[in-house]
Amino acid sequence: MSSIQDIKQRFGIIGSATELDRAISKAMRVAPTDISVMVSGESGTGKEVIPKIIHQMSARKHGPYIAVNCGAIPEGTIDSELFGHEKGSFTGATSNRKGYFEVADGGTIFLDEVGELPLATQVRLLRVLETGEFIKVGSSKAEKTDVRIVAATNVNMEEAIHKNQFREDLFYRLNTVQVDLPPLRDRKDDIHLIFRKFAMDFAEKYHMPSVRLDEDAVKLISTYHWPGNIRQLRNITEQLSVVEESRMINAITLKNYLPTHNTKTLPVLYNNGKDTEKDFTEREILYKVLFDMKKDVNDLKKLTQKIMNGEVNFNEKNTDLINKIYEYDDIQTNQTVLIPSNPESNTEPRTIQAQEIEAQESLSLQDKEIEMIKNALEKHRGKRKGAAKELGISERTLYRKIKQYDL
Repeated sequence: MSSIQDIKQRFGIIGSATELDRAISKAMRVAPTDISVMVSGESGTGKEVIPKIIHQMSARKHGPYIAVNCGAIPEGTIDSELFGHEKGSFTGATSNRKGYFEVADGGTIFLDEVGELPLATQVRLLRVLETGEFIKVGSSKAEKTDVRIVAATNVNMEEAIHKNQFREDLFYRLNTVQVDLPPLRDRKDDIHLIFRKFAMDFAEKYHMPSVRLDEDAVKLISTYHWPGNIRQLRNITEQLSVVEESRMINAITLKNYLPTHNTKTLPVLYNNGKDTEKDFTEREILYKVLFDMKKDVNDLKKLTQKIMNGEVNFNEKNTDLINKIYEYDDIQTNQTVLIPSNPESNTEPRTIQAQEIEAQESLSLQDKEIEMIKNALEKHRGKRKGAAKELGISERTLYRKIKQYDL
């Protein structure tokens, strides 16, 4: 069996970080099996190398290898691209077409950015994983395929599942084994080595001497955050090779090519560490305001009841305060509140005119939800997709709510 170093030389992998070696070792171990693998890591970390290692070290290495960027395929055609279509199944389908899963039969298919798949396509993909069967667009016949799936994503899948953007059952089916690739900022000792490799490649490509970094510039690239990871380092190396006349790059010159990493803090909602993954939408903030209003009304009712029962010492100075509480221009009422001038005295309690608190007004969240759904549907003329987008919920959730409330 090949060693980790042999794999690095074969696939052009540079670096000796422990996390990188662990990812390569895990890929080598799962390669001889047909286990589905999920490759996770930030954008630009080189996730596409792991599926190639798995394919080349598996029994399927003589079969086809197809890499598909799920985020680059339009939602309306992705089913046709993955599973194929029959002639006449939709406008423009002038002939039968094989999908990627049919072409990759006996080999490996790499689904990059799998987190961008539409929910309807996720259901089809789950069927392929469980039974090895798929149905072409416009066909009623199930076809078999023998393909190994390796998926990759830079999306937080747990958060996507929580927001109903990705099916939980599909995630666990794809994530039988997870391979994590570290970001470039966690591989500080490898950054200069990777830079030198890119510099030599571009020197050969453009027929010019290779650029080099002085000591201060080496320290600068080693401490830079690299939000774009290896892809960003490669682009900056190419810019330096082409634009700069001097082949020795100092820190001052290098700074001009490194974007300032914006770390300014913005105000956020703070929840004392509870439900940190909760997505505070405008609708949820509105609910919170309604709950606060209800609490204020209940507190005011309790205070009024205590005053009426003589539990609170009320004197002449507080009369104006109570009048202000109940003073509204648009509502007048004849209800009176009895205010004893002194709870300990036997004198008759005074009466002041008070406005009736509309505490009985319905603050039911269900009523508010129904009202918001009706308004959204009216605004978008009954189109559920636009209404769901405005409400901040999925179209499936909106459909369920419509059936639940019989709208």
